[in-house]
Amino acid sequence: MKAINKILSAGMGVLLAVSTLGSCTNLDEKLYDQVASQNYYNTKNDVIRATFRPFEHAFWSIQSRHVLNELSADQLITPTRDGWWDDGGKWRLLHYHQWNVEDGGDAQTEWNGCFQGIMQCNTVIEDLETLSPGQFGFSQAEFDNLKAQCRVLRAWFYLRLLDEFRNVPLAVSFNDVSKNTETQVPPRQIFELIETDLTECLPLLTEKTTLGSNAAIQGQWTKAGAAALLVRLYLNAKVYIGEERYTDCERVAQAILNGEYGRYEVADRWDAAFDWDNDACDEVIFGFPAAPGYSYWHYQGDTYWWTVPARARYYLNDSKCKAGDHNTKYAASPSYAPNGELYTYQLGMPVMKFRKYPSDVRLKLYKNLGNSKREGMFVFGYLEYVDENGVTKRVQAPESPYDLYIRDAVGRFQSLSPDRWLPQSSSTLRDGDHNSGWHFVKYPFYTDDDAHQMESDYTEIRLPEVIYSLAECKLRAGKKTEAAKLLNSVRRRNYPEADLGTVLYAPDGTANLDMDEMLDEWGREFFAESRRRIDLIRFDKFCSGTWWDKTPDADKHTEIFPIMRPILSANTKLVQNPGYNN
Repeated sequence: MKAINKILSAGMGVLLAVSTLGSCTNLDEKLYDQVASQNYYNTKNDVIRATFRPFEHAFWSIQSRHVLNELSADQLITPTRDGWWDDGGKWRLLHYHQWNVEDGGDAQTEWNGCFQGIMQCNTVIEDLETLSPGQFGFSQAEFDNLKAQCRVLRAWFYLRLLDEFRNVPLAVSFNDVSKNTETQVPPRQIFELIETDLTECLPLLTEKTTLGSNAAIQGQWTKAGAAALLVRLYLNAKVYIGEERYTDCERVAQAILNGEYGRYEVADRWDAAFDWDNDACDEVIFGFPAAPGYSYWHYQGDTYWWTVPARARYYLNDSKCKAGDHNTKYAASPSYAPNGELYTYQLGMPVMKFRKYPSDVRLKLYKNLGNSKREGMFVFGYLEYVDENGVTKRVQAPESPYDLYIRDAVGRFQSLSPDRWLPQSSSTLRDGDHNSGWHFVKYPFYTDDDAHQMESDYTEIRLPEVIYSLAECKLRAGKKTEAAKLLNSVRRRNYPEADLGTVLYAPDGTANLDMDEMLDEWGREFFAESRRRIDLIRFDKFCSGTWWDKTPDADKHTEIFPIMRPILSANTKLVQNPGYNN
């Protein structure tokens, strides 16, 4: 089992003197059933466990971010299915950008989860400032690295809050509340805090000096990890603070690619960064360690477990998996109308965006090949399996007795044969069944008898993000050829060698690259990776764009989420975000 994962999981049982920061920034909460920090730090392992305890919370918190950033965007949907998945219309609110202070999807969970993580980080940061490295057998460099870990993690939480709420309080201390604010500070102040923490911590962190050494440092922030967060910050600076920082984004991204912060390289296949042994993948810059019996928050319903049909266990042969049964929360937004006509939306239609280059290996039907191998990313059509009696059957809908034929369309197809369509020329989120929308598998669903079932770590940052960010900066600067070559350095792994002449961007091939294609390519490479919302915002498409069952917003206030009523009630000093009532 991965060593750092054991440290993280052990940290779950260590109750430190940390504030949960419920729904506000009240830092005066009493400690119940917790161990005071002055009595806790007795050994070297105590210090390590304390440092990495906030990382387990951070891993858990990815769920609310995923819901907010994907279901509010153009690529993923949650339609009703034979009466399933209406849930009082909560998924429609996200899809239509109609959230409010009473029902903001997972906005309250995201706010609380991020501030809980921030305060856990603050506690450890201040505790470590009172300790001597020699007392516990650390060198000064080792101890500085530990202190930097929680500062970078705090910056990661703040970057999410800046992205989703923009206007948030400042909370940088657990012990001295005078350093915190009860009300929000300007976004630039949060931006500068993130920038300062990352810049100051970067030289204190570990550097991955050789290829093939990722497993030893998986779950820790490295120099490249902190630098990659700066790339995220600078790429979206115009959105966050109204100031372009593309030059800074380009500078840091190029330094990462030059190996100035460690050695990384793009994997030779698209799924290597998500597979069971991705802790050894040199494409992964930062990931949260995971394994059965420990933590696996990416294998949850709010992330990647409910991305296939409800009875997919028969097809996948994973019915005894610890994560439970599958379900149909997420599907790809449709490319076709219920009558079989192809839509013409510029946005959404992710399957058709993949099909623009039809030999893409990700378009294959997902299959477990045995021996911890897989192929394909999408789940579509009939799903056949052999039952315990040796009879070939097809996966059926969970309650209605019809064989699934999963289509790139939304409608009540039921048992309609594949060559037939419905008479309707349009559909909405209310009109689906269990055939509606291609499903997908990002992290593998290996079988019950596979030794590596659910052993994949969660990949938070991978090298292609840095490459694509740099490419976008160059494209915005008019350096189209340089941008194309950067993108091609990743894209070539997705297509047969014989097709590279037509699928690579010019001058390496004949495909054309422009800003619309750049956004489409972000969507292909990072499909369902919790970032589609901010990419649409950066390209000024989130509120003004049109996609399936989604018309433009009246204005841009939905680019950020409201502060939910319970949060406002808990702290009356907070001011509601523009465009929302109290």
